[in-house]
Amino acid sequence: MANKLQIILHYLDQAFPNPEPSLQASTPFEILIATLLSAQCHDEQVNRVMPNLMNAAHTPQEMRKVPEATLQKLIYSCGFFRNKARAIKALSEQLCERFNGEVPCTFDDLESLPRVGHKTASVVMGHAFGQFAFPVDTHIHRLALKWGLSKGPNVERVERDLKRIFPQNDWFKRHLQLILFGRAYCNRTQCKPEHLCCICKALQEL
Repeated sequence: MANKLQIILHYLDQAFPNPEPSLQASTPFEILIATLLSAQCHDEQVNRVMPNLMNAAHTPQEMRKVPEATLQKLIYSCGFFRNKARAIKALSEQLCERFNGEVPCTFDDLESLPRVGHKTASVVMGHAFGQFAFPVDTHIHRLALKWGLSKGPNVERVERDLKRIFPQNDWFKRHLQLILFGRAYCNRTQCKPEHLCCICKALQEL
């Protein structure tokens, strides 16, 4: 495992030495909304939608007053817009009623909000609050299994394994690197046997 991990870290650091979140959001509320919208939607599309949405309402207090039909129009291109608009409205109301209009900074409180699961809560904790978190998306899940960092089979097991392998202070950085590497070099279409990415090639030679 030590040799394997050394290879993986070498190429991750070479490809993305200073990774940044691809979602363009700054405040905890923006990060929460953007992460919710990113479910089954490309980050690039979320980034196109977010400015108009935030211009309409940039706080939970303002967002809860926006008609659901208006929210649907603003986020239509993100897919599942009806469910997402309903969730934005509901979580904005709960933020106002239960948390004084502030996004909470604990996993339990975040996961108590509508349509906020553990992955979304982990992104908010890591991105918005700088807390130790290792969100696992489909790219990370796939690469962890492919590179032998975890046997899975579920996201919960992969997250536990990755947290055990990587130092706590590096969790969010490695999360970002794995996502970016999976998108750019080792996705379902690019990393084929005849054209393996650098990490897959190096691991095959061990």
